[in-house]
Amino acid sequence: MNRRMLTKEDEAAGDEVEVRREDQDKINKFSRLHQRELNLEEELKVKHKEKEELDDISMELELADEDDTVPYKIGDAFFHVPLPQAQEMLTSSTSQIDEEVSALEDKLGTVKDEMTQLKVELYARFGRSINLET
Repeated sequence: MNRRMLTKEDEAAGDEVEVRREDQDKINKFSRLHQRELNLEEELKVKHKEKEELDDISMELELADEDDTVPYKIGDAFFHVPLPQAQEMLTSSTSQIDEEVSALEDKLGTVKDEMTQLKVELYARFGRSINLET
């Protein structure tokens, strides 16, 4: 991000635009959406990490013997379950995380679309007097 001080000409040329109540509401909404965007991106990062870990575990279980029991974490406890059952549970967990990731990506897309619309409206009204770059 390139930041610079305004020159005297830019400062003098800056037309003061009155901030109306609806403008302030739009600015506040943009701020809330930006915070939601950051939260969703963080949540999405965590879900991707969980999915990667589940994929790694699935690869490891492919190398195990069919007759083995493997520790499987449910909540805060580990249970020894037969290998086929563990693989089935992993597949279920992976598909659940895929659904959650898809839902988060949809929400994130909606938030970004709303932010883009607000940027257009606010920049049209305030021009260079407002900075909405995130």
